[in-house]
Amino acid sequence: MDKTSQGWLSGFLGVLIFSGSLPATRVAVADFDPLFLTAARASIAGLLGVALLAALRQKRPQREDLVPLLIVSLGVVVGFPLLTALALRHVTTAHSIVFVGLLPLATAIFGVVRGGERPQPLFWLFSGLGSALVAGFALTQGLQASPVGDLLMLAAIIACGLGYAEGAKLSRRLGGWQVICWALVLSLPVMVGLTLASLPASWGGIGGPAWLGLAYVSLFSMLIGFVFWYRGLALGGIAGVGQLQLLQPFFGLGLAALLLREPVSGLMLAVTLGVVLCVAGSRRFAK
Repeated sequence: MDKTSQGWLSGFLGVLIFSGSLPATRVAVADFDPLFLTAARASIAGLLGVALLAALRQKRPQREDLVPLLIVSLGVVVGFPLLTALALRHVTTAHSIVFVGLLPLATAIFGVVRGGERPQPLFWLFSGLGSALVAGFALTQGLQASPVGDLLMLAAIIACGLGYAEGAKLSRRLGGWQVICWALVLSLPVMVGLTLASLPASWGGIGGPAWLGLAYVSLFSMLIGFVFWYRGLALGGIAGVGQLQLLQPFFGLGLAALLLREPVSGLMLAVTLGVVLCVAGSRRFAK
């Protein structure tokens, strides 16, 4: 298997892991405050990152790596989780999917700006069409207008797209798991402080499912998923592999149907098929 294929496979595994974040978060926020959940998952993952870096005796990043790592940290460790958690206080989940559908396009744009990639013109056609399919599907689910929520989601997408592209660029030199671990370490003091500031008033009413949700988003969504994702972006190309994110909302909804007994419509299946075709087209013309 060549490096590009390895990258797409690794990226696909990353997306599968990230897809479990939505059902896990839905379960966790039933008992946890969104701000606490955001900070606690980064803190737990950060402590694991410290342990991994120490146990495997990884060298500290070079001075020139610190600013890119800070961008990764602000983008995917702090920015995206916090901004989306705040946005979901103002908009529905369906509304947020409109913006999540723009994330692959944002990642591709930052891949060009920061990663120096140059996809073929037809790549942008498939990328735009895939984003439109995801956004159009969300529109059919009903929307709740909120300028504040929209601005927060837009900021979240920009932060995440930049964090993905910057992390992928660094992964070519430092390695995928090292990048996310160092980014988590950089954000650890802030996230631990937020965790302590937003501790639940009582732990008695928190059920087992909420704890399992917290464990999933801390271990898989915040750490293990990024190991596969950054490796995939580094090997397969930021713009191309980034299009796999178009599948994430549908994988998440599928898991929600399986685990939470939520309905899956024929429209969802049809749009998913269209998105798969767009991802295949994007892969064909990514380079």
